[in-house]
Amino acid sequence: MSLIEKVFRFEKRRLKKLSKLANKVISFEKQMAGLNDDDLKAKTTEFRKRISDGETLDDLLPEAFAVSREAARRTLGQFPYPVQIMGAIVLHQGDVAEMKTGEGKTLTATMAVYLNALAGKGVHVVTVNEYLAARDAEWMGQIYRFLGLTVGVNLREKIAREKRDEYLCDITYTTNSEVGFDYLRDNMASSVDGRVLRGLEFAVIDEADSILIDESRTPLIISGGSKVSASSYNVADRFVKTLRKDKHFVVDIKTKTVNLTDEGNKLAERMFGVNNIYDPQYNDLVHRIHNALKANYTMARDVEYMVDPNREIQLIDQFTGRIMPGREYSDGLHQAIQAKENVTIKEETVTMATITYQNFFRLYTKLSGMTGTAKTEEEEFRKIYNMRVIQIPTNRPVVREDAVDRVYAKKEDKLNALVAEVKERHAKGQPILIGTSSVESSEEISALLTTHGLKHEVLNAKNHAREAEIVALAGNKGQITIATNMAGRG
Repeated sequence: MSLIEKVFRFEKRRLKKLSKLANKVISFEKQMAGLNDDDLKAKTTEFRKRISDGETLDDLLPEAFAVSREAARRTLGQFPYPVQIMGAIVLHQGDVAEMKTGEGKTLTATMAVYLNALAGKGVHVVTVNEYLAARDAEWMGQIYRFLGLTVGVNLREKIAREKRDEYLCDITYTTNSEVGFDYLRDNMASSVDGRVLRGLEFAVIDEADSILIDESRTPLIISGGSKVSASSYNVADRFVKTLRKDKHFVVDIKTKTVNLTDEGNKLAERMFGVNNIYDPQYNDLVHRIHNALKANYTMARDVEYMVDPNREIQLIDQFTGRIMPGREYSDGLHQAIQAKENVTIKEETVTMATITYQNFFRLYTKLSGMTGTAKTEEEEFRKIYNMRVIQIPTNRPVVREDAVDRVYAKKEDKLNALVAEVKERHAKGQPILIGTSSVESSEEISALLTTHGLKHEVLNAKNHAREAEIVALAGNKGQITIATNMAGRG
């Protein structure tokens, strides 16, 4: 039997078990529907007593899921389908539930979150941005509050005392970056009172492939001040702008590194009046020159960063296309970019604490995730996080047509084909969504559509404040929307 056949048989068996357990949940449907609101709410107290008497969460699962379903019907007017119950079971078991867009992942998570919150150790629901965290805490929070649980939302602007209160709730909605930074700050706190987290017990991660795989090696860094004058960055910047590519320096686009050639080194020694630029006493100078080279020749404006209306450098998340307020490059690179763009140079920072998303999320006792696209990364999920990816069937047969990829030899041909496709569909009144990989790419396509007289909206880091409004209009007749990466924009 081939490996593919073994995997297929395993998944078939797993889905069969999930379906069997989902049917147990459904068997409590009438019983829960017959309870009045007070009796349904009292189930939370009953479950907690049963846990203290020795029952496990697995023992409670069918009944607790049924209670959560009935509460969803009474508070939201939504009643989870059997396939959503199956997805919630996968989350409770610490795996990744792959559910197609539109199958209701947000509602699916509520059953697993409610069950695990009964243990009283805190559940974190992790999303890709603060808008989603606040929205889901308010929307799905109605279910939990109805059942007597507390719900918190952890936002960047909150102070330590407020954050501590949010984490003390039974369920806390937060973003991946904020919970990671809170962990780093806790490890730097000088006293117990300065800490905000109470432990990393169970997390449900929305857009799991984006956070746990695409961004897994992204380091979260907390920095402190370093006394280096602003003029030294300007001097290094002016010097590298006089250099010629290949003659004075070479660029490796793949690794995003720039190095001076022998001729470049000699020119630097003449410019700065030193005998040997690589003498240990000139380490700082070499470091600033290399940062200036990197800023000028590998870091592109509107791709890695943008200059906002206040003339400040804002970093752009390469995975979602959103700006990351308050985030800066460390080790002097941010100052090199400020010198390049001729904006006010802030004090350089040195790294004081750092951790990658991969290492941080592995600290949780139990981790689960949900997304629309994870099967292709199953091997990484299994090796790194010991999580399997389970494809949950759709509630109804899929009617959407998933066309095969078209590959073009030249970029020009691809863009011309794109415009032709947009014109054809726009003429029929079909709403169109164009996904791009960067802010630069979205603006290039925007300019192209403008020259062809096609009115459209652009959703990228430059106008993220209008995100909800643009998304709300995207399905209107004849609407054309260009957006950077889609994580969390479903």
